[in-house]
Amino acid sequence: MSSIYFITHPDVEIDAAIPVPEWRLSARGRQRMHSLLRQPWITHLGAVWCSTERKAIDGAEIITAAIDTIPVRLVTLGENDQSATGFLPKAEFESTADAFFARPHDSVRGWETAIDAQRRIIAAVTMVAAASSFGRDVAIVSHGGVGALLLCWLKACPISRTEDQPSGCGGHYFCFDSRDYTLRHGWISIDGPGL
Repeated sequence: MSSIYFITHPDVEIDAAIPVPEWRLSARGRQRMHSLLRQPWITHLGAVWCSTERKAIDGAEIITAAIDTIPVRLVTLGENDQSATGFLPKAEFESTADAFFARPHDSVRGWETAIDAQRRIIAAVTMVAAASSFGRDVAIVSHGGVGALLLCWLKACPISRTEDQPSGCGGHYFCFDSRDYTLRHGWISIDGPGL
C-alpha cells in the first residue's frame, strides 16, 4: 500500500515587482523544507512531483536532492490562475481568496473558478497516482489553495476554505492512499514531529 504526501511550499520571498509564479522560497522557507527531511517517510519516496511555479520547484528540489532523484514538473499542479489580479496586498488577497472558495462556480476578479481549478487538480493527482511506481510513496509539492481543493475532494465535502492549511506561512502536508484516495491524515506542519 503506497501513499501520496501532498506538501505545500513554505515561506517565500514576496516581491511585488516579480510575477507571483516566479517567487522563490525565502531562507526561512528553505530551512523549513530541510526540517521536513527528518520525517521517516522521506526515505520511502519513489518520486517527487511539483507544480511549475518556482517556489514549489525549490521545495521539491530540496527533497529530491536528499533521495537522489529529480522532481517531475507538472503545470496542472499549479495554484489557481490569479493572473487577472497579479500581486495583491495580504488583506486584499485574503478577502479575494475567501470569495474564491465561497463562490466556487464564479470567477472572482477574473481568477480561475474554484470548481475548474479543483477538476484540473483532481485530474493531475490521479495522473500522478497512475504514473507512480507500485509500492513506492510519492510526494507532491504544490500550493495551499491546491491542497484545500484536493482535500475537499478527498473528504467528499463541498469546496470550502475550512479545508485550507492552518494559517501562517505555508509548509504543511497531508497524506492519502494512492489507490483508493483514502485520507490517512490531515494537515501537519513540516516543522512538527509528524507521523
